[in-house]
Amino acid sequence: MANEPTNGIQIDLTGQVAIVTGASRGLGRAMAVALGANGAKVACVARNAEKLAETVAAIQATGGEATSYACDVNDRESVNQVVDTVVETWEKLDILVNNAGITRDTLMAQMSDAQWDEVITTNLTGPFLFMRAAYMPMMRKRYGRIINISSVSGLVGNPGQSNYSASKAGLIGVTRTLSRELAKRKITVNAIAPGFIESDMTQDLVDKFGQTVIDEAKKRIPCQRLGVPEEVAAAVLFLASPAASYITGQILAVDGGMTG
Repeated sequence: MANEPTNGIQIDLTGQVAIVTGASRGLGRAMAVALGANGAKVACVARNAEKLAETVAAIQATGGEATSYACDVNDRESVNQVVDTVVETWEKLDILVNNAGITRDTLMAQMSDAQWDEVITTNLTGPFLFMRAAYMPMMRKRYGRIINISSVSGLVGNPGQSNYSASKAGLIGVTRTLSRELAKRKITVNAIAPGFIESDMTQDLVDKFGQTVIDEAKKRIPCQRLGVPEEVAAAVLFLASPAASYITGQILAVDGGMTG
């Protein structure tokens, strides 16, 4: 799915420490590389250790510093251990990007309990576990940037994605609530809602339903194209920066105007 090239933005994050979940591929990898290329030390989290090593290598190739943690975001003990280790190693945690997510698409009438539970647990409970673990390290430093990766499906819904839409809408609710809890501590909490972005998840749609689903989607997008991961990563960079200190509790749609 070829698309237009995009130029990244430059933000000075020198000395900052970031955790990015779902960093082994797609959007998560683009976000982790962008943060590392702009000076942040990046802890890359996902289940696939081999793919994580590729992300770490990509960050190091830009001159950045990174390490990897093979972790299931649904495992409370593992999540706590990752955050504790990052804080112990780098002495703080400034940025948390909750990106890990899955789909198990089917119409509700055919949706199994397992398909519902797996998506809700990974896409909503996982971010909750990381936010709860990051809460105190950020509170102690009186600084933090929490960025949750939601979806336009959480804003408008999408047939066949009741589980996914519910998880992403729930993440928006958590974002807005936690932003109110942490604002006085100079910790911002925002969400990004990507639309149709060139990614493995989008390719899965093509593999399952055919190219027609993408062609029809483009007709609904004012920009008349899919986005690329680097465009979402640019939004993450800005919200992660000190310049975004007066932005919290907001949902930024990166969707080519689809929900505008």
